[in-house]
Amino acid sequence: MVEFDDIFRRQLRDLFVWRRDVRRFRTDPLPDGAIARLIETACLSPSVGLSQPWRFVTVDESARRRDVIDDFKARNADALNTYAGERAARYAALKLSGLEQAPGHLAVFADKTSDIGHGLGRATMPETIEYSVVAAIIAMWLAARAEGIGLGWVSILSPDRIHSILDVPASWKFVAYLCIGYPEAECDQPELERANWEHRRGADEFTLRR
Repeated sequence: MVEFDDIFRRQLRDLFVWRRDVRRFRTDPLPDGAIARLIETACLSPSVGLSQPWRFVTVDESARRRDVIDDFKARNADALNTYAGERAARYAALKLSGLEQAPGHLAVFADKTSDIGHGLGRATMPETIEYSVVAAIIAMWLAARAEGIGLGWVSILSPDRIHSILDVPASWKFVAYLCIGYPEAECDQPELERANWEHRRGADEFTLRR
């Protein structure tokens, strides 16, 4: 059995602390094979019934990227209109994606109709398919950070529009659109916290004891 010592455990916690949702990227290209390597790591994640429901789409064509960026801008404008006053001003000042700077774009979907895993474990909780994909994304996020690569999750997008832009099967559920590249700067504090949008709370606020 592989054993991990105290030094490794401390370094692992540091990795969690320094993982960030990156929105400000340098335009330097990623090394050849970097995204493929991160996808391979993501595929080591657990999945319900060993269903491996993740589906990754690398978005390299400039026209498709431009369409994704245009959709983000439209949806972001819609989101701004849901706020008013000081909160609207704060929202407008936030940088919420690195789509135009990040050298890597990766869309992630959940294949809800795959027969891999033979349905084990998801009859009562079918949403575990999507949960499995999110687990894979988190694994990729940490692996990227360990290489000094930043990852940003863009959620201000229309799933239907992304399906159309990327021409993927209708049965695939859109889970995430990821920007991947080298961050302009590194910090152990979330950008939204630095911008006074929200602050991180301690674990006790989210823990019930029964």
